[in-house]
Amino acid sequence: AGKWPFWLSPRQAIVIPVAPVYQEYADQVATQLYNAGFQAESDKTQRRLPKMIRMAQQQQYNFILVVGEREQADGTVTVRVRDAKADEGACSVAEFIARLQSMANNRSASM
Repeated sequence: AGKWPFWLSPRQAIVIPVAPVYQEYADQVATQLYNAGFQAESDKTQRRLPKMIRMAQQQQYNFILVVGEREQADGTVTVRVRDAKADEGACSVAEFIARLQSMANNRSASM
C-alpha cells in the first residue's frame, strides 16, 4: 500500500483518544467526519497513545486526530498530518471539516 492522495485515500482520518475515558468523544468526532463524507474512524484499541499514533502512521492515514480532556471541553481536535513529526495544532471540528472539504474539492495534498 502506498501513500494515497487525500481525495482518493481509503484511510483519510483516524481519531485517537488519549485515554479510554475520551473514547465517546473520539467516536462522535469520527461520526461527524463520516457524515460529512470522509472516510474516518476512531481507534478503539486499548494501546498506549504513542503506539496508536505509530500504528496510524504505518497504516497511512492522511490525518491523525488526537482528542483528550482539553479537546473535548473545547469541541476541538489536535491535528497531525501523516508524514509530520509534530502536531499541526488544535482546531474546531467544523473548521477541520471545512479544510477537508476544501482539500477534496481542490484535490489538494496539503491543508
